[in-house]
Amino acid sequence: MASEHRTPDTGSDLTELVNVGAAVARYFARVGITHVSRLAGKDPVDLYDEMCAVDGRRHDPCLLDTVMSAVDQAEGHPARPWWHYTAQRKRLLRRPAPPSQAR
Repeated sequence: MASEHRTPDTGSDLTELVNVGAAVARYFARVGITHVSRLAGKDPVDLYDEMCAVDGRRHDPCLLDTVMSAVDQAEGHPARPWWHYTAQRKRLLRRPAPPSQAR
Protein backbone atom coordinates (compact mmCIF):
# COMPACT_ATOMS: atom_id res chain seq x y z
CA MET A 1 0.00 0.00 0.00
CA ALA A 2 1.45 3.37 -1.03
CA SER A 3 1.58 6.09 1.59
CA GLU A 4 0.76 9.69 0.84
CA HIS A 5 3.54 12.24 1.26
CA ARG A 6 2.42 14.95 3.69
CA THR A 7 4.28 17.57 5.63
CA PRO A 8 3.66 16.76 9.29
CA ASP A 9 3.01 20.30 10.48
CA THR A 10 0.46 21.30 7.82
CA GLY A 11 -1.16 18.04 6.70
CA SER A 12 -0.39 19.28 3.19
CA ASP A 13 0.36 17.56 -0.09
CA LEU A 14 2.05 20.73 -1.40
CA THR A 15 5.53 19.30 -0.89
CA GLU A 16 4.80 16.91 -3.75
CA LEU A 17 5.26 19.91 -6.05
CA VAL A 18 8.69 20.74 -7.43
CA ASN A 19 10.28 23.61 -5.45
CA VAL A 20 7.88 23.33 -2.47
CA GLY A 21 9.45 22.12 0.73
CA ALA A 22 8.16 22.32 4.29
CA ALA A 23 9.02 26.03 4.66
CA VAL A 24 7.18 27.09 1.50
CA ALA A 25 4.25 24.82 2.42
CA ARG A 26 4.01 26.79 5.69
CA TYR A 27 3.84 30.09 3.75
CA PHE A 28 0.95 28.63 1.76
CA ALA A 29 -0.75 27.32 4.91
CA ARG A 30 -0.66 30.78 6.49
CA VAL A 31 -2.81 32.04 3.60
CA GLY A 32 -5.18 29.07 3.75
CA ILE A 33 -3.70 26.90 0.98
CA THR A 34 -2.87 23.41 2.22
CA HIS A 35 -3.59 21.26 -0.83
CA VAL A 36 -2.45 21.35 -4.44
CA SER A 37 -6.07 21.34 -5.62
CA ARG A 38 -6.60 24.75 -3.95
CA LEU A 39 -3.79 26.35 -5.97
CA ALA A 40 -5.25 25.93 -9.45
CA GLY A 41 -6.75 29.18 -10.72
CA LYS A 42 -5.10 31.35 -8.06
CA ASP A 43 -3.16 34.47 -8.98
CA PRO A 44 0.46 33.92 -7.87
CA VAL A 45 1.08 37.64 -7.31
CA ASP A 46 -2.02 37.91 -5.12
CA LEU A 47 -0.90 34.86 -3.10
CA TYR A 48 2.60 36.30 -2.67
CA ASP A 49 1.20 39.70 -1.62
CA GLU A 50 -1.07 37.95 0.88
CA MET A 51 1.89 35.98 2.28
CA CYS A 52 3.79 39.24 2.74
CA ALA A 53 0.79 40.89 4.43
CA VAL A 54 0.19 37.97 6.80
CA ASP A 55 3.85 37.94 7.83
CA GLY A 56 4.07 41.74 8.04
CA ARG A 57 7.08 42.00 5.75
CA ARG A 58 8.08 41.85 2.11
CA HIS A 59 9.50 38.42 1.32
CA ASP A 60 12.31 37.69 -1.07
CA PRO A 61 10.91 37.93 -4.60
CA CYS A 62 12.23 34.41 -5.29
CA LEU A 63 9.31 33.22 -3.16
CA LEU A 64 7.04 34.67 -5.85
CA ASP A 65 8.94 32.62 -8.45
CA THR A 66 8.24 29.53 -6.34
CA VAL A 67 4.56 30.43 -5.97
CA MET A 68 4.33 30.91 -9.74
CA SER A 69 5.90 27.50 -10.23
CA ALA A 70 3.52 25.84 -7.77
CA VAL A 71 0.39 27.39 -9.30
CA ASP A 72 1.55 26.50 -12.81
CA GLN A 73 2.18 22.89 -11.80
CA ALA A 74 -1.14 22.68 -9.93
CA GLU A 75 -2.84 23.73 -13.17
CA GLY A 76 -1.32 20.75 -14.96
CA HIS A 77 1.72 22.37 -16.56
CA PRO A 78 5.09 20.60 -16.47
CA ALA A 79 7.17 20.95 -13.32
CA ARG A 80 9.89 23.54 -13.81
CA PRO A 81 12.55 24.91 -11.46
CA TRP A 82 11.60 28.14 -9.69
CA TRP A 83 14.21 30.16 -11.58
CA HIS A 84 12.37 29.43 -14.83
CA TYR A 85 9.82 32.02 -13.59
CA THR A 86 12.27 34.78 -12.65
CA ALA A 87 12.11 36.66 -15.96
CA GLN A 88 8.32 36.45 -16.01
CA ARG A 89 8.14 37.73 -12.42
CA LYS A 90 10.40 40.65 -13.27
CA ARG A 91 8.19 41.56 -16.24
CA LEU A 92 5.07 41.33 -14.05
CA LEU A 93 6.50 43.55 -11.34
CA ARG A 94 7.79 46.12 -13.85
CA ARG A 95 4.33 46.56 -15.34
CA PRO A 96 3.11 50.12 -14.69
CA ALA A 97 0.12 50.64 -12.45
CA PRO A 98 -3.10 51.55 -14.24
CA PRO A 99 -3.73 55.31 -14.40
CA SER A 100 -5.92 56.73 -11.68
CA GLN A 101 -9.45 57.75 -12.63
CA ALA A 102 -9.47 60.52 -10.02
CA ARG A 103 -8.23 63.93 -11.02
